[in-house]
Amino acid sequence: MRVLSGVKPTGTLHIGNYFGAIRQFVELQQKYDGFYFVADYHSLNSNPESSKLTSFTKDIIIDYMALGLDPDKSTIFLQSAVPEVLELAFLLSNVTNMGLLMRAHSFKDQQAKGNLPNVGLFYYPLLMAADILLYDSNYVPVGKDQKQHLEITRDIAIKFNELYDDDFFILPEPIILEEVALIPGTDGQKMSKSYGNTIEMFAPEKALKKQIMGIVTDSTPLEEPKDPETCNVVKLFKFFASTSEVDDMKAKYRAGNYGYGHAKLELFEAVKRYFDSARKKREDLAADPAKVAEILRRGSEKARAVAIPKIQRIKKKMGLVGNIY
Repeated sequence: MRVLSGVKPTGTLHIGNYFGAIRQFVELQQKYDGFYFVADYHSLNSNPESSKLTSFTKDIIIDYMALGLDPDKSTIFLQSAVPEVLELAFLLSNVTNMGLLMRAHSFKDQQAKGNLPNVGLFYYPLLMAADILLYDSNYVPVGKDQKQHLEITRDIAIKFNELYDDDFFILPEPIILEEVALIPGTDGQKMSKSYGNTIEMFAPEKALKKQIMGIVTDSTPLEEPKDPETCNVVKLFKFFASTSEVDDMKAKYRAGNYGYGHAKLELFEAVKRYFDSARKKREDLAADPAKVAEILRRGSEKARAVAIPKIQRIKKKMGLVGNIY
């Protein structure tokens, strides 16, 4: 049974990425054949600067492994290192109705904002479907905001199966962890690079402290009791602390004479402790780029070893005879 997922290299990874996705990847690699990639093709629809895209892509690969993805257990690769995914996206486009893509949130949201989406953004769910179906993925860890795209993938697979074969494509199932579906950012909204409200686990200590001290709170004076159930500092602290430590912080809130600044400092120390070993591992990996490149090369070769015969079977199924493989 195979699990597949990817992360777009549109910025530095943050704790929302970790708890919302990467921690799942690490846990799932113990049970399933994991395929985890950096979705660099997908990032192009936002027209990133090429130098930043290169930098973010390299950083994510290192972060993946520092946070626990094991290249001996999981296949770690670049989306763009497997050209068959673009070929499959085109082939699938011929069994996909325009209306299906026009209903995608990624497209409708841009329209609602008065923007004119580029073709890459319109095509995004179709390329995502190719990512998933190319590798016979059984399960796909996704956030709630991506669930619709997985449903689109299933619709496309069903249409292809109806046209060419009853069970040619596996119908993938989503894996959604409800308890970490929403990681609050420093402003209380969902943590997202696009909102500029992230906390970066591998940021330098000074920058990390600044991000955490910038968490928005109300203006309740230090000496007065506070409600821990509505505070984003407490909500984030739960991810890094034991139950007793969280209960202790809540008691301090209710007792008064405990300010938000005190709570933020406790959170800062907890975040540092939590990622301490991963930070050391990341430093070692960053100091050995040749090792990282070799891991990535092997991962991309493993991915293509699955992709090439799959494309061959798809083209044959569709009646294409000019197969060069």
